[in-house]
Amino acid sequence: MKLFVKNIEESVNEVLLEAIFKQFGEVLDTKIVYDRITWESKGFGFVEYKKTEDAMKAIEALNGKELVGKKLIVSEAVDKPR
Repeated sequence: MKLFVKNIEESVNEVLLEAIFKQFGEVLDTKIVYDRITWESKGFGFVEYKKTEDAMKAIEALNGKELVGKKLIVSEAVDKPR
């Protein structure tokens, strides 16, 4: 299950984000989205879990939790129509 994480502070990198989310289960992939020109964080990203139950636990525990001065917004990712 893939999660959408927004309101990520600029200084947070993928290693830190993964470390926080892997407390709840096996993380398959972690990605923060960066601007293609400036390489600055756009403030959102994705975390993918192997098990749906683990992803649900992470949403419950981390949605609204403060990380480096900003409250994370964590929800299930929705596939973008092509």
